[in-house]
Amino acid sequence: MAKKKIKNYVEAVDEINQIIEEIENDELDVDNLSIKIKRASELFDFCKNKLHKTEEEVEKIMEVIE
Repeated sequence: MAKKKIKNYVEAVDEINQIIEEIENDELDVDNLSIKIKRASELFDFCKNKLHKTEEEVEKIMEVIE
């Protein structure tokens, strides 16, 4: 299974929501569950880093404005 590149925050959140829905609806077998949980972890890391980076950028902009 080829790893899908994470393009942006919105797509990452959408994919996380899709994984959650599949888990909640018991749509995954044990083998795929492990794969999806690993993918969700990658997506969470991407989102966390994106939010942190954005927060830093906004703080820098706010310092210039003040």
